[in-house]
Order: sequence, then structure tokens, then C-alpha cells
Amino acid sequence: MRRGANSQEKNITVGIDIGSSKICCAIGQLQENSSTKLMGIGIAPSKGLNHGNIVHRDQLIEQIEKAVEAAEMMADISVERAIISMTGEHIRCINTVGAVALNKGNSPNLVAEQSITMSDMEKAIELSQAVSLPIDKDILHVLPQDYLVDTLAFIKNPIGMTGRRLEARVHLVIAATTAMQNLKNCVEELGIDFEGIVFQPLASSLVTLNEDEKNLGVTLVDMGAHTTDITVYHGDAVRYSSVIPIGANSITNDIAVMLQIGLETAEEIKIKYGSAKASLASSELNFDLPVSNGGPKRSISEHEVSRYIEARMQEIFQLIIREISKADVKGKLTYGIVLTGGGAQLRNLGALATETMDLKVRVASPTNITGIKEVAENPEYTAALGLLLWNTQSDDFKNSTQESALTLKTVSHKISAWFKDFF
Repeated sequence: MRRGANSQEKNITVGIDIGSSKICCAIGQLQENSSTKLMGIGIAPSKGLNHGNIVHRDQLIEQIEKAVEAAEMMADISVERAIISMTGEHIRCINTVGAVALNKGNSPNLVAEQSITMSDMEKAIELSQAVSLPIDKDILHVLPQDYLVDTLAFIKNPIGMTGRRLEARVHLVIAATTAMQNLKNCVEELGIDFEGIVFQPLASSLVTLNEDEKNLGVTLVDMGAHTTDITVYHGDAVRYSSVIPIGANSITNDIAVMLQIGLETAEEIKIKYGSAKASLASSELNFDLPVSNGGPKRSISEHEVSRYIEARMQEIFQLIIREISKADVKGKLTYGIVLTGGGAQLRNLGALATETMDLKVRVASPTNITGIKEVAENPEYTAALGLLLWNTQSDDFKNSTQESALTLKTVSHKISAWFKDFF
């Protein structure tokens, strides 16, 4: 059902976060002060997905449609176009470099330097994409980190500088080609124009991190139902990112197995009674467990349930620490860790994280979003709300979301042409 005004009018922007436990469609209106007013939001349970991969296309399309229609009804706006977010175990991230010579056309015996142009930067960035990828993978994002001009490092904008060699250091986000194409097809099946795909934690960062944090060092941990996304920032650039194939649903599974109850009941207990830090849970507060097959009545304390939760969260935090260590930013994370996502709502999670990881930790709610307060301040919706701001970001940050990622064949052809120019 399409209703109300057209989403292409009035600076309207639409984001659809396709997660493993829920699908969230957010409709916002860009404001003059660079913030976004949330006008409508729709949520539907996620079906047809398994760890980021589509396993039942029709079910997924149906749930996306439910979320979109709910948002349309609240905002009284017809969704005509949208940008979507994705995550999953199929995503891999690497750091690469691309270099170009700046003294083309000059004698090799002369020390010749040339002013750097935008074209030089683009060529260096393009060369950084010349990586060998499996046939079923493609580049989702190309995120420049900084540049090296001869021996001068950590340059953010080298245009106008002179030198003989320009090197671009870049972070690549690589995803399964079929996963990206199938998500695109599902959205277009509903008559919605596809504006691009965004790696979920990059969207979340737009409404959770400030410029000081990105510059002086911070790790964003986006905890979903089945995955935990990690993104390390330093020097105002993404230095490392990864997807851990474990999330908040693992806690629910532990409770269900230990207490021999259903998953739905276990989730309710986790939300109502669970504490990430068992020492902060009450040992005197007891609650009854469901009786099944004529068995005896059972009860358990809040403290006992929280012991299961703490054990699992300790494991997840150890995995996070291991991933952060791969980023080679030891001693540079001035602002520590920022937790967000649905899993970050667990009571006392920040306290356990601080104790376990020995870093400054805060749980982030969305910023730069006005409107529906109870939604705009909920960490569960950071990815969907971040998508509303995506198109306001610089081209360096958006990069390949607005166009198809280059294939290795295309890049190789351009590399050959450039080398002929240079030598």
C-alpha cells in the first residue's frame, strides 16, 4: 500500500535495515541544521534470512513490505526509494594500498615533481582495488584512510602538494555478490528504487560516534542477534572492521538450554530479568519457570540467570578483544569502546565490558535524530537511523555504494593503461 506524499519530495530519506532478527524501515526528513527528523518507523520480524544469507526470498520480501507499510502509515508518506544496510558472515574487510607515479613524461635522470590532482587521487584509490577476489565476492565499500606523498605520511588531502609518488591507503569492505544482488532484487520487487547497500556498522557510526572519537581512536561494537560487527576508527578513518558470527541470540539459546524452556520464553526472561554482570543482579528476586509435561513447579533467581548471561558475554568480549588486537592500534583508542545495536540493551552490559576489556566503554543511543523520542534514543535502531544520514556524507565515505563495484578485470585493464602512460 502506498499512501500520502512521495518520498522523493521534501528532503525525505528512507533507510531499511535488514537484520537477522528484525527488519526496520525508517523515514526521515533532512533538516537545515544537518540533523534528521524521524517521521515514521516500521518494524517486522526477520524471516527468510540466516546469518545474512537469504534462504527464503518470498518470506523476506513479505517482511520487508510489512516494515515499509508500517513506516509509511506512521509518516503518511509513500516510499519510492530507499538505501539498505546489510551484515553477515560473508563480509570480509582488508587494508590495501594503491600508488601512482607523478613524474610521468619526464626524463628518469631528472628529479621532477608534479602537483597532485584529483585525478591522481582517484587513480591511486582505483589501483588499491586491484586485489584478487573469489568469483563470488565483490567490493562493497572503498574507504580511503590517508595518503603518502613520497616519504610524507598520514596526509588527508594531498591535492596541490608536489612529489614524485602518491600512495593511497584504503580500507575495503568485501561482500558476497549474490547476497548484495538478492537484497537489491527483494527491495525492487516491492517497486522501491534501490539507492545502494551500506555495511551495517558504517551506518550505525553516523548516529553514534562523534568526530573526536573517530579521530583520537574508538571501536564501535554493533551487537545484533546473530552477529557482532566491529569497526575500529583512528585518525578519522576506518582502520579495521570485521564480523563475529555470534550475537545476543546466543545468550537466549544458553538460557533455553540450561533451563529447558522455549526460545521465546528464554528471550523474555533475558530482557526482563537478565543482567550482564551477575554480581549486580538480585539473588533474592525469584520468578517461576513454565511447567511442562506435568513436571514440578520450578523457580530461579535473577542472579542465577545472570550467571549464564555473564559467562556468554565474557566469551563475546574476549572475541572482540582478539579482533581489536588485529587492528594494530594498541594505545591509540582514546575513547575506548562504544556499544550499540539490539544486544547493547542488556542491563549492566557497560559495567561488564569495562571490567573485562579494561577500556573506557559507553552504550550509545542515536544522536542527530529528532522526532519520535522513544525510537530515536534506542540503540536497537541505530543502523536504520544512520541510513537516513548516509547521503549527506562525503563521497569518500559513501564511495562505491552509489555505483557497482569494479570487477578485477576492469581494474586490471585500467592499471595496464596507466602504466603505459607512466613508463
